[in-house]
Amino acid sequence: MLPLAAFGQAPAGDAPPDAPVKSLGVVTINSGQPTSLPTQIPTTMEGVTREQLAQTINATDSEDALKYLPSLLVRKRYIGDYNHAILSSRASGTGNSARSAVYADGILLSNYLGNGVGGLSFPPRWGLVTPEEIERVDVMYGPFSAAYAGNSVGAVVDYVTRMPTKFEAHAGISHVSQPFELYSTSATYSATQASASLGNKSGDWSWFINASHTDSHGQPLTFPARVVATGTPGNAGTAVFGAVLERNNADAPWYILGTGTEYHTVQDHLKIKLAYDITPTLRAAYTLGYWQNTSEGRPASYLRNAAGQPVYSGLVNINGRSFNLTGGDFALTNESLSHVMHGLSVKSLALGEWDWEVAASLYDYSRDLKRQNAAGNPLPAAATGGAGTLADGSGTGWNTLALKGIWRPQGIQGAHIADFGVQQDSYKLRYRTNNIAGNWQADGAGLLASQVRGDTQLQSLYAQDAWAFAPGWKTVLGARLERWTASNGLTDFSASSALGFPSRSESFVSPKAALSYQWAADTVLKASAGRAVRFPTVGELYGATSTANSQYINDPNLRPEKSWTTELTAEKDLGSGLLRLTFFTENTRDALYSQTTFDSAANLNISRVQNIGRIATKGLEAAYNGFDVGMKGLDLGGSITYADSVIKENSGFVATPGDTVGKQQPNIPRWRATAVASYRFNPQWTATLGARYSGAQFRTLNNADVNGTTYQGVSRYFTADLRVRWQVRKTVAAAFGIENLNNDKYWNFHPYPQRSYMAELKFDL
Repeated sequence: MLPLAAFGQAPAGDAPPDAPVKSLGVVTINSGQPTSLPTQIPTTMEGVTREQLAQTINATDSEDALKYLPSLLVRKRYIGDYNHAILSSRASGTGNSARSAVYADGILLSNYLGNGVGGLSFPPRWGLVTPEEIERVDVMYGPFSAAYAGNSVGAVVDYVTRMPTKFEAHAGISHVSQPFELYSTSATYSATQASASLGNKSGDWSWFINASHTDSHGQPLTFPARVVATGTPGNAGTAVFGAVLERNNADAPWYILGTGTEYHTVQDHLKIKLAYDITPTLRAAYTLGYWQNTSEGRPASYLRNAAGQPVYSGLVNINGRSFNLTGGDFALTNESLSHVMHGLSVKSLALGEWDWEVAASLYDYSRDLKRQNAAGNPLPAAATGGAGTLADGSGTGWNTLALKGIWRPQGIQGAHIADFGVQQDSYKLRYRTNNIAGNWQADGAGLLASQVRGDTQLQSLYAQDAWAFAPGWKTVLGARLERWTASNGLTDFSASSALGFPSRSESFVSPKAALSYQWAADTVLKASAGRAVRFPTVGELYGATSTANSQYINDPNLRPEKSWTTELTAEKDLGSGLLRLTFFTENTRDALYSQTTFDSAANLNISRVQNIGRIATKGLEAAYNGFDVGMKGLDLGGSITYADSVIKENSGFVATPGDTVGKQQPNIPRWRATAVASYRFNPQWTATLGARYSGAQFRTLNNADVNGTTYQGVSRYFTADLRVRWQVRKTVAAAFGIENLNNDKYWNFHPYPQRSYMAELKFDL
């Protein structure tokens, strides 16, 4: 992995060809396409290049590029996971998708219509970037640049995709096979991917086209269950066998009745990029992205009656206790999604006293439909039709507009580099659920069941100045002024019950500061501090939803969360590698949090969004990246992070008043670590062994989920990954990989993939 926070001048001949040129706390990329992150800010940055991605990572989705970076985790459950792959960072868990910012070529992929995976799901739109497109991906830790909204409090991820300088063509195909065993399920699930791309530059024009196709069948993700104690003693109901006796996350006995949410998803991606050099110092660029997904979620019952037939509904009797099953326990879903992304920019490249950029983007849910059988329409009848619901999110989306400038009052080598800008980000949520009386798989919408609508807008001004005020010293001072507005909030709970909400607006100023000092020729010291204000999303304010097996409870009066984040860093050049040690803190008031709990009486997963009084986090992170360490061809990288993240104040509670105070923030382990060793035997063969570790953690605010190794639990994990790559010839490469080599069975509410085998073949011209 490639550290972007660099220092000291390294001998050019000792570094790999894709390494950065090092200077005082900043970086200049001297090969490939540059990051769009603000590299003048002396704070922690890490990155991965296209070459490293190809050599060392079994990448089936774009988020896999982040796999071994310090303190990061993407909650990816299967290949093509489109609705739960949330990014976690140092002090932001896998339920807080709105606490990170993901971009591709400056176009926002983070979905700030909601936060997390409650009644609706809001992960970044990873599907709009494929691994084959990636030129480099860079990460800035923390909200230390005034150019980004408060959602950057955790991390800012920037994907830079390919833009050719001459004709090029690429094609690839890969297959992944996962033997999976859990409870009474024993099966093999697989995924196949194919991709192709073309690009060229001719005169002032350049273009790039990438297309890919994914056919993925993931392992079961949900498991209908009943707590043993909730059953009614006696002989009522159909006697069944096959239930698996387990212990839930509170360590109480419960029965696992079967599987659900076993997705078979087929996805297509198309990306077209055009660029035109209007003058040698002025470039216009346009990006069109298209992503479509059709998926089926299918359940299976473990329960069998006396005749050995599967049982899906009705009153059943398990070992002398009666339980009632509905169609919500074994839900069938069909989804059809088509999303379109546009990006347009005009940028000055003069590198003189002034440069500027105008950029706009649009992300549109042109089609977003989910069909599901009704609770009163269980299997086997539901397999051929019957009552259900149609949820339609079409018309949902966001757009952004930014005007940016850079001023170098003394030229490119001057003591000051100031950047400033004006931004507007607008979000609209349109989600309507209708009942279907006839055939849930094919019929049109019937009577309204529920509806969520709402808009938010963020208007911002920012300015910051990088000032080399003395030999060996640099400081960056900045501030961001934001005005947030929420409007048109509406929640319909039925065709005859609607609730509207008044408009709201709030304004805040967020200061930023960073300082670096070249303590020695091979050592730099850095300090950063920044305030971030993360405003409530449309979904958190207005997004009350209810389905057969889940409920999401919103709050239109949520307060914005305010965070102060600091970093103290020492970095040392060891000749063959870079060593970094960072102490970090975060103090967040009114933290916006959505927690899902299971109501065993109602048989519902209930998600409720709320403000948490204060969460304090402090931690230490060490990272190392080395090339040709000890011997030519051996690259080593790794990190270890300790984080103590505790709820200090909270007037709310989960079960009893005060039960969350002093508890760990959910989904933040105290310890996590990564390690990667890659050896280039010769120019043709490379072998890589990677490992990831996370300590125990909790999912609930009161830390009542003491058993993490079960459905709805969050467990510790240790996984190892293997990749062997063979450059068959200049234009052909093959690779074989094993993910989760040690077959660790670990959880984050859902089970993660077990040991998986991957083979790929790629062609490059």
